Parts: sequence; C-alpha cells; structure tokens
Amino acid sequence: MNTIRYNTFDLVPFPHFRLFQEALKRASEVSASQPWTPAVDILETENELIFRADVPGVKQEQLDIRVEDGNLILRGERSLEKSQNEKGYHRTERSQGSFSRNFVLPETVDPVAVKATFKDGVLTVQLQKKEIAKPRQIKVEVVNN
Repeated sequence: MNTIRYNTFDLVPFPHFRLFQEALKRASEVSASQPWTPAVDILETENELIFRADVPGVKQEQLDIRVEDGNLILRGERSLEKSQNEKGYHRTERSQGSFSRNFVLPETVDPVAVKATFKDGVLTVQLQKKEIAKPRQIKVEVVNN
C-alpha cells in the first residue's frame, strides 16, 4: 500500500475545500442586485470639515444632502442604463439602487454654513467651523517689574 503524505497547510487536494473556496469567492463578488454604498473621505482643516463622496453614475438631481439634528445625511440613487437588460451581457458588477450615509457632526461645525459641489462624479460637502472652534493665536505681553 502506498502512503500519501499531505501537508496540513496545503488543503487544495481535498475537493471539498476547493468547493468551499469557490463558494466564498462567489459570495464575495459584487452583484448589481446588491445595495451599494459610496466611499467617503473626511478631511478636517483649520476652518472647515470636508466630505468627499464617490458617486459615479449619480445625477445631481438624484442627490439629497441634509444637515439635521447634528448629522450630515447624504442620500441618492444610481440607475444603470436600460441597455443592460438586453441580451449579450456576460457579467454586470456595477451596483445600482439608492444609498444613504449618515455622519454625526461635531458641535464645532456651523450647521448653517454648508456648501456642496458636484464635479466628475465626486460630491464635495464643506461645513464651516464655528468661530469659537477655530484656532487663534494669543499675543502675550511681557511686563517688566
């Protein structure tokens, strides 16, 4: 009888493990039917808090930006082209549908001073800081006795 040696770290020869790996791969792939969430970068400068959201394929009129109860709320919807229902598509990975992102704002942000711009699929929301929150330099006087 021949002895077959298996490395315990090399589980590829086991067919059940290969099936498990394939199932994990399929589960991790993005599907167009799954909801999507745009990536958001948050930057704080001396005078403002800046949010940049990647929203490719979303039209400006489909965006809803609100500041409510100390929260910044970004909502929108992305629809894919109608031509994707046609025959001939082998794969569709771009997700579609509505999204909503909610960010709790610090008390140092002025909820009235908000500016939003939209360019090349990137939404930028700028929130000004209150004057009391901005750093300021205090001049110290030297008194000689």
